[in-house]
Order: sequence, then structure tokens, then C-alpha cells
Amino acid sequence: MTNHELTSQDKASQANVSSARNVDVTVIGAGVIGLANAIALQKAGFSVRVIDKQGVAAGASFGNAGHFATEQVFPLADPAMLLKLPGMLLDPLGPFRIQPRYFLKALPWFMRFLVNMLPAKRAHNSAAIKSLNQKSIHAWQQLVSECGCSELLKLEGSLLVFEQTPLVEVERVYKSYRDAGVAVKLISGEEVRALEPDLSLNINHGLWFTQVGHTPDPAELCHRLATQFEKLGGKLVIGEVTRLANIGKGEQCVSVCVGEGVNYQSDKLLLSAGAWSKPLAQQLGFKVPLETERGYHLMMPQQSRLQRPVASFERKFIITPMNRGICLAGTVEFGGLKAPLVEARADCLLPHAKALLPEVLVGATTSQGERWMGFRPSLPDSLPVLGASPKSDKIFFAFGHQHLGLTWAAFSAQLMAETIKGEKTQVDMTPYRIDRF
Repeated sequence: MTNHELTSQDKASQANVSSARNVDVTVIGAGVIGLANAIALQKAGFSVRVIDKQGVAAGASFGNAGHFATEQVFPLADPAMLLKLPGMLLDPLGPFRIQPRYFLKALPWFMRFLVNMLPAKRAHNSAAIKSLNQKSIHAWQQLVSECGCSELLKLEGSLLVFEQTPLVEVERVYKSYRDAGVAVKLISGEEVRALEPDLSLNINHGLWFTQVGHTPDPAELCHRLATQFEKLGGKLVIGEVTRLANIGKGEQCVSVCVGEGVNYQSDKLLLSAGAWSKPLAQQLGFKVPLETERGYHLMMPQQSRLQRPVASFERKFIITPMNRGICLAGTVEFGGLKAPLVEARADCLLPHAKALLPEVLVGATTSQGERWMGFRPSLPDSLPVLGASPKSDKIFFAFGHQHLGLTWAAFSAQLMAETIKGEKTQVDMTPYRIDRF
């Protein structure tokens, strides 16, 4: 049992102790966003409690691709996707799927998604993404240094590789990143293999993003953050938040009900519960168009010589070298929070990985791998909800970071600490307001 895994008796005992104490800020959510926020708030002088229904890194923070993807400056709502979408949906190895029973429920979200393809909205959203990206790597360097785990942040860049795409299209993609201010180099297939000898001879071109990074263990990174949080005096409570009370302006405190009648009080509340934030935000008076992207990975035990993440332009997936082997990730499925894992969505990643790493994965089978599915909290404009509640001076939000939760965690935590402390923030927070919808 790790330091952050508690028995039922431990949880009950901890709850009884914590319920008697008042803290400055209660953070709901012990994923990478919640933990980074908790530490930033502690550094700002607050006493902090974190509440999570399952514990540290129990959701998307456990099995994400581990990529600090500051090169991703373009919103997901891309008009170019419209022509490709039918083929993606029909391809059994494709990166995108909507469970049929969930289509009507997801339809309102997709309608908003389409609206965000309009040029003006797309430009606005891209600028807001860049504002978060610009200091994210530096913020992470600071955070891992403070937590004594700098080895969990590797700054070797990442590759986007092309197998069959004509050079003219590769150059167009390269220029789009370059013109957006991304540090990128266009390299040949030979240069790709000079960086990563295990990659296939079928790769003809690559984009080398030189100022991004990855972690070899996303879950361990979260546990190291949790260790630092507790070292600084923070309290971690395991339990499901069922009700929020005393949330109006002028109230003396915020009351958080966990489980059956256990109440925790604090001066302020930060909602950072990822894909589970929507119903809690609704209790606070906000109807947020948050949808769940069910992301899959297949962790293969084979070791490679890869030094950095490798994404495929044509195959729409990513390979990240990790301590436990090779993490294959990148599929998107819309199906809600309750449907079980679909093994085929994880298994479809292996044929793609074999094409890029033919010698490393020769003879590999899906039965050797570890299948996993997590919930990405996604909003139709590709921006998170960050900032203060316009209805209460005690309520704050940090959720909906979609595919860039790991990337933005450290910097968005700095922004939230500044917000909660009432200081001028490093970037304009207006694009991330909860009432923008």
C-alpha cells in the first residue's frame, strides 16, 4: 500500500479528524490539476485540504500520454476535421469514435464545437491557449524542483512523423506551427532516425518540437506532488463530495459534504474535479458544457531507445517512452462516464505502434499490454475554466483542461493562486471565465 492509499478505517478516521478543522482553502480533486493548485496555494500562504473520491491520480492523471505539449497551440475545433471525420468514424483502427447510444446526448456539445470552428472564435481560442502554453514548461521546472522529482520532467522535445504525406503538405504543417511561434524544425526521415534509431524506415519527414517535454511516469509525478503537499502540512481526504453549501456572497464559510453527513468547512473552495466537475458546478449555479472524452492507452512492456514522445500525423496517436515500457495513446471516444472500457479502443493502438517501431514490437500482442481508459474533461472551445465565481467571493474553478491538463497544471495553478490571493495575474483570465458560455 502506498502512502496515498488508505483503508476504509483510515479514511473514516481521517474524515473525523479533518471535519473538526477549518482550513483556508478546500480543493476538490487530487489529480495533477488539483495537486498543483494545492501546492501553489500553500506557497501563497494558505492552509489547504484536498478531497478526492478515489485518491491521488485515480483518473486521467494516471494514464495520460505524459506529454507536456506546449506545441499544441491550435484548438481542437478545426474546420479541416470535417472532411476527415467520416473516414475516422468508419475506420476500426481510427482515432475517433462516438458510442451510438451516446450520440444524442453529445450532440449539443458538438454543435458548440462546430461554432468554435468559425475563424474569429478559432483565433481567439488559439491566443488563449498560447497564453497558457508560454510559461507552462518553466512552471513545471520550478514545481518538480521544489518537489524533489526533477527526473520526472524530461526536456528532449517531441517528434511528429510523416509516412505518406507529400512534402508540400508537410511544409504547410511546419509553417503553420512556425508562424504560430512554436519552436520547430523540419527534418528528413534520415534525421528523424538519427534522433530515434528505432523508428521505421517508412518515415519520410518529421517535425521536431524542440522546447517541449514528457514525464516517464505521470502517476508517480502526481504521487510526488501529493507527498510535497502533505510535507507542507496539507490534508488529503478520500471521499465523494455529495453537496456544497453556504456558497452565497457574505457567507462566513463554504461547507463541503462528503459521503454520509461528514462536513468540511473552509474559507474558500476550488473546484478541480476534472470530468466530474460538471454536476458540482451546477450545484454552484453554473451550467457548463463539459463533455467527457474517454481516452485510452495500451502500456506495452517492451523497452525501446526512444528519448522523446513520437506522434504520427497520419495515424493520430502518440508513443511515449516510460519507465514501465512504451505507452501508446491518442484515441478519443465519446460515451460518458458510466460505460465500461472498450478493449478494442486500446488494442487498435498496437498495429499503429508496430508500424512505427517494427523491430521493438515484433511479435508483440495486446495480451502483453495493460489496457487503461480515463476521462478527459473537455469544453467545446478547447479552453479550461479558470478563475473566480461571479456569484461568490469564496468559490473558484480550475477544470476542463481537455488534452492539456498535464501541460497546463503547474502554470494554471500559479494563476489560480494569484487569483485567490487577489493579486494581478500573469495573463488575462477573461477567456477562461466560467460564465463565458
